[in-house]
Parts: sequence; C-alpha cells; structure tokens
Amino acid sequence: MADHNDHSACVNAWMETLPKGLPLERLIQAFDRAFTAIWQRAHQTLGDVTLTAIAARVLLGAAEQFPILSALEVEATGLQLKGLRERTESLHRDQLEDGIRYVLVEFLTVLGNLTAEILTPALHSELSKVAPEERGPGHEESHGEPQNSESNGEDAE
Repeated sequence: MADHNDHSACVNAWMETLPKGLPLERLIQAFDRAFTAIWQRAHQTLGDVTLTAIAARVLLGAAEQFPILSALEVEATGLQLKGLRERTESLHRDQLEDGIRYVLVEFLTVLGNLTAEILTPALHSELSKVAPEERGPGHEESHGEPQNSESNGEDAE
C-alpha cells in the first residue's frame, strides 16, 4: 500500500520536472494542470460530490498552513485558481511551491485513504504525465485562463 511518503515522492518528482525560475503565473498553470489531471482521473470513479468534499477538506488545511492558498476555491468541476492568479504580484515563490506540494500530496493522500489506495497507481501515473509546460513562453500570460476547458467550469461532465 502507498503511504504519505509515496505521494510525497510522486509530487516531488513531478515538481522536479518544472523549470527552475518558472514565472509564478506559469507555476500556477502547471499546478492547475496537475490538479486537473488527478481530479479527472479520480472523477471517473468518485464523481463530483465526493471529489468536491475531498478538495474542500484539503483546501481548508492548506489555507491554515499557507494563507496564500485561501484564494483557491473548489467547485463541482474542480479547483478554481482565479483568486490565486490575481495575487501573483504578492506571492513568494517558496511559499507557493510549498503550498502546491501540500495540496497535491494531501489530495492524493485523502483519495488514497478513501479508496484503500486502489486509485493511487493511476493517479500517480496521471500526475507523472503532466508536462511542465504545454505552450511556448508568452502564450499563457496573454489570457490568464486555464488551458483545459474542464478546469474552468465548462463541459466537465
């Protein structure tokens, strides 16, 4: 069975793929893609209500440890990062990276505990497939929207 350390190792390995010095907006976009990949895979088994409740629990703990993450919101379609994107100017990279790590590890941990780790290999696999950047430099900043239509609340079902 997987444990907290396995989830941490998976998230740390994914975070190591991110380019050093990645602009904060693109770091947030990478987080969005990572969380969305996990959400979409878990959604196949657990559905909106369960995932929303799990994510809300994770975000509550995240906001207590990392107040900058209090801007995150969860909806039936997944995590909404608009509030975090609006605070990019005031974010500190190390706090943001630690917060991202916390949210991903906790989300995987709760999902793993709930499913007796049955989903863990598939969730880890999905996270490992998330590319550090999907577009060339300069494209993301022009619109500030999630790159995946399912993460912005449309066509998620």
